[in-house]
Amino acid sequence: MSNEAGSPELAAEVELLSAERLTFFSDAVVAIAMTLLALELPVPVGETSGQVLNSINANFDEYLAFLIRFAVIAAHWRGHHRTFRYVKSVNHIVRWNILWLLWIVVTPFATRVLTQDGAFQFRFMFYASVQALAGLSFLLMLYGIAHYRLLKAGTPPGMIRGTVIGLSAMTAMFLISIPIALVTHWAYLCWVAIPPASKVVERIADRYFPQAGIAAVS
Repeated sequence: MSNEAGSPELAAEVELLSAERLTFFSDAVVAIAMTLLALELPVPVGETSGQVLNSINANFDEYLAFLIRFAVIAAHWRGHHRTFRYVKSVNHIVRWNILWLLWIVVTPFATRVLTQDGAFQFRFMFYASVQALAGLSFLLMLYGIAHYRLLKAGTPPGMIRGTVIGLSAMTAMFLISIPIALVTHWAYLCWVAIPPASKVVERIADRYFPQAGIAAVS
């Protein structure tokens, strides 16, 4: 019985179950964080349809900001989901996953800070810092997955590479927006530019860093 308990097959199964439990837990935390964003949305008021529409228009910026911040958390989750479908063990990366979840959980609070009046620079920089720290935590997690070879056999080549490219672009744009916010409110454009920035980073990576290099590690 002791030999069976210590068999490589059982150990691999236990590691896989641990990875699945961490994935389910992370999914639940992200879902709660995304739901909390909606709780801060202003409810339209008015006694007539026209007044309600006017109320919606008056709060349009907050509704638009909600969509952007929802998309940011969704992008974080998409990278996590894309990666953890192929993770066979969570040894050495649990601490980075927990740290990443910390910043995801803080995001609804950072959103409330951002949407208050006054002190634009502080509020903007606080939110951008939270998102940049979430991105950096995830990048550390991806490094651990690649370094310790925690992916299942048959994982698509370059899977880690694609996630790193998108996440690096998003993290970089949040970091770049912080000093820009000191001089202009147009720093929000850095966040809007995240999708095209990902394409630019991907092209640079294709030119100077062959895909085979990262695929071999993963």
